[in-house]
Amino acid sequence: MPLPIENVDTDQIIPARFLKAVERKGFGDNLFRDWRYNADGSPKADFPLNMEKYSGRILVGGKNFGSGSSREHAAWAVYDYGFRVVVSSFFADIFKGNALNNGLLPVVVSPGFLKKIFDAIEKNPEATFTVNLEKQTFIIDQTNETESFEINPYKKHCLQNGLDDIDFLVEMKDEIAAFEAK
Repeated sequence: MPLPIENVDTDQIIPARFLKAVERKGFGDNLFRDWRYNADGSPKADFPLNMEKYSGRILVGGKNFGSGSSREHAAWAVYDYGFRVVVSSFFADIFKGNALNNGLLPVVVSPGFLKKIFDAIEKNPEATFTVNLEKQTFIIDQTNETESFEINPYKKHCLQNGLDDIDFLVEMKDEIAAFEAK
């Protein structure tokens, strides 16, 4: 799903008026609400999330995705909509951390490679990509062009095993008990 807009802030991702819930469910309905819908609630035909030609679980955003406030709801909204990967040439640190804490993989690629991704989608809206978390690579399947990305080893382990911070500690309960016994 292409979103070639730079400086997308968290209030654009999920407007503040939708932050009343404390559960992670239902936020995807209002993802990019003010960009996706007209004042009367009808979908804007020219917004990528409303275009039938685009689909998938990878959101490709412009530079500086997730800037603004520290609202964790922004990562919740992207995840709840169905995306599992967000690609950009730069993420705001807080958004990146919130994404990783909520099972959403933020992939940072070079500006040149990001342009190649957008070009591939423009050329073929059904273009496919492979994200290999184990090898930390993003591949444009049609051209086989590949770029590596960085990820914190702890967060990589958590994503690979479906763990959040609490689950990680529970997974280590025997080791913690052994340490405490010493």
